[in-house]
Amino acid sequence: MGLCAWGLALHGKTVQAGELGAWRINGFLENDTRVRQDVGLSKERNTLRLEADREFDDLGAFTGNSLTLKLRGTYDGVYDLNSKEYGRDAGGPICLEDTSGLIPAGCVAHGRGAFGGNNLQYGVFNGVPGAGLGQFGFNLANNPNDGMIVLGEPLHRPGGGVAFGVPVRPCDVDSRGCLGGYMDGSENDLRFPEFADADRLDWLREAYFDSSLLFSSPLNGEEQELFFRVGKQQVIWGRTDLFRVLDVINPVDYSRNNIYDELQDIRIPMWIATAEYRMGPVAALQDLNWQVVWNFDKFRPNSLGQCGTANVILDAGCFFRGMKNLWDNGGTVSNFALVPPILGQPGMAMTTDFGPNQVGIREVKLPNWTLSNTQIGTKFEGVLGDVSFSLNGLLYRSQLPSLHGGSEGPPAISPFANLLLPVDLQLPELLPGVGQYNTVPRQVPYLIAFDIAFPRVKMLGGSLDFTIAPIKTVARIEAAMTWGEQFPNTLRPSLYSESRVARYVVGLDRLTFIPFLNADRTFLFSLQIFGQHLLDHELEQGRLGQVGMPDWKDNWTATLFMQTWYLQDRLQPKLVMARDWKAGAYAMQPSVDYLLSQNLKLSIGANVKFGDGAQKFNDCRDCNPYPPFTAYASSGGPLLEAGPIGLTGFEPLGRFRQGPLGSSDKEDEVFINLGYQFF
Repeated sequence: MGLCAWGLALHGKTVQAGELGAWRINGFLENDTRVRQDVGLSKERNTLRLEADREFDDLGAFTGNSLTLKLRGTYDGVYDLNSKEYGRDAGGPICLEDTSGLIPAGCVAHGRGAFGGNNLQYGVFNGVPGAGLGQFGFNLANNPNDGMIVLGEPLHRPGGGVAFGVPVRPCDVDSRGCLGGYMDGSENDLRFPEFADADRLDWLREAYFDSSLLFSSPLNGEEQELFFRVGKQQVIWGRTDLFRVLDVINPVDYSRNNIYDELQDIRIPMWIATAEYRMGPVAALQDLNWQVVWNFDKFRPNSLGQCGTANVILDAGCFFRGMKNLWDNGGTVSNFALVPPILGQPGMAMTTDFGPNQVGIREVKLPNWTLSNTQIGTKFEGVLGDVSFSLNGLLYRSQLPSLHGGSEGPPAISPFANLLLPVDLQLPELLPGVGQYNTVPRQVPYLIAFDIAFPRVKMLGGSLDFTIAPIKTVARIEAAMTWGEQFPNTLRPSLYSESRVARYVVGLDRLTFIPFLNADRTFLFSLQIFGQHLLDHELEQGRLGQVGMPDWKDNWTATLFMQTWYLQDRLQPKLVMARDWKAGAYAMQPSVDYLLSQNLKLSIGANVKFGDGAQKFNDCRDCNPYPPFTAYASSGGPLLEAGPIGLTGFEPLGRFRQGPLGSSDKEDEVFINLGYQFF
C-alpha cells in the first residue's frame, strides 16, 4: 500500500513455459506525470522494468536452484520540461529577511549582510576609528547571488528566524554545497537515477541465486531444508506499509516519490546473503524457521533527495546543501547577530555575513567498507495455532544521518579573530578576555558547524499476525527497540545525543460489504497506527523557550486505506488518509485504477496535504559559542555563559517537529499514471 502511484498490478507472462531451464520474462513500461500547486510539472517519470527468472537442474544435494533478475531504468523529463523549477535554470537571486529595523525594506540581498566585507547597507562600525571587523564576510565571486532559494521557502516565511541561501541547480551546473558521495547528482544523474553511480549498478534492481539443501532431521527423521539466497536483493522483515519498524535492512530511496510510493519500489536492493533453516513442525509449533542475514554490501544511507529536486523529504537535502555551502564559501544568514550592547538597542537581530569555515556542514563521514561495517541480523519465525510470529535482531548502521556539531570536527575559524576595538570601547566588565580571540582557529562548544555521521545501531523486536474471529479482522503488530540512534539536541555542547527508541505499529485489516455502495464486492479497510517513544528524551524550558531535542518524546501517525472493485474488478477506487498527531499534519489521496485492457492500466488521482504546517524550535543562534561577542544580552543571562536560552525559528530544527507530512504541506499534486505490460 502507498499514497501515490501504485505502479503496475499486471501479472507477467511466460515467454517459454513448461520446461526446466526456460527463461520467464516480464516487461513493463510506466509513465508517471505529476503537476504540483504553484510549481507546474513536478514529475515526468518514465520507467522500463524487465524481470526474468530461470530454474536449473539439481546440483548434487542442492535442489530448487534458480536465478532471478530484475532490471529498471528511469528517465525523468521534468529536468528538461520544467528546468526553471528543477533543472539548470532553477533558482535566482534572493533577499533575506532582516528584523533589526535598520533596513527599511526589511530584506537584505545575499552578500550584503552586517559586518561582512561585502557590506554595503549596514555600516555598523562606520565612523568608529580603529574598529576592525574580524573574519566576517565572504567572496561573492565564489558564492554569487544567483541560482538559489531561501531555505524553507516552499513551506514558510522566515518569521524572524534564521535562513540562508541554498543553491538548487544540478551539481554539474553549480557545485556549491554539493556533498561528495552523498548528495552530488549531476543533471544526468537526476534524469537517469539508476545510472547515477556506476559502481552501485542501480539499474540492476535485483540479481540473486536461490538454492536449497534437503536433509533428515537428526531428532525425528523428518525432512528439513536449508534455504540459501545470495545476491542483490530486498530482505523484507516488516508486515506493515508506509512506515518501517522492523523492515530496516535495506535503505529507502525517498527521492523517488517521498514516502508515497510502494516500499517494494523504493527500497534500495543491497548485496546480501541469507540462510534459512526451515525446521517444519517443532513441538507445539506448526512451523518454525530460523534466518540469518548478512548484508555485505558497502554501506548506503537512505536517499533523502537532493535540493533542487521535487522530492526532498523533511527538506533535509536543502538544509544540508545550504549548510555545506556556508562552510565552504561563507554566506549570509538572516536575523542572526544582535546589535551589541555597546552600540545601543540590544536585541535587534541583523542579517549577517559569515566567512568560510565558520558555520555549516564540514564533511560527510560515509563509512568505508570493512568487515566490521557490514550488517548482520537474525530472525526466528513460526506459527503457533492461528498466530504467526517473529523475533528479530539486527546490528546495522543508521540509514538516517546524524549531525555532530560543536567541537567534535575540524576547528572553525572564529569570526572574532583579530578583532580590534578602540580603547574607549574596551570595557572590561562587558568584554573580558578580548585577547583570546586574537588567535588562530580554535574549537568551541555549541558551534553550529557539523559533520554528517551514520552511527551503529542495535535493534531487537518482533511481530504477530492473528485473526480476531468475532469481528472478522486480521491484526498485525510489530514492535522494536533500538540502541544507538542519535538526535539533534541543543542542550548538549555537541548539539546531538543518543536515545533508545521504542517503535510499534498496530494494523487491522477487514473485508466488509457495504451493499448500498457496492452490491457485488467487498470493501477492504486497512488501519495502521504507528507509535514512537524516545526513552532518553531531553527537553527543558529556557529563558525564552524550549531547548533540547526537537523530536517529539511520543508521537503517533495513523493511516487508513480503503478500496473496492467495480466492472468485473477492472475499476478500483482507492482512498488513503494519514495523520501525524503531534505535527498536526494530514495527507489524503483519492485515486482510481482502471484496466483498459489486460495489458494496459490507467491511474488518476491527487495527493493533498494540509494541517498546521511549519513548526518552530530553538535554532541555537543563541548558544553563544564565542562569549561575550555572541551573547544575547537581552536574555538577562551572563555574557560568558555558553548554551541556548530558547530563541526559536522555523529553521533548522523545526523540520523534526513537522515530520514528512508537515514538511510537504505545500506540495499538493494531481497525477496520472499509465502502465503497460508488453510481454
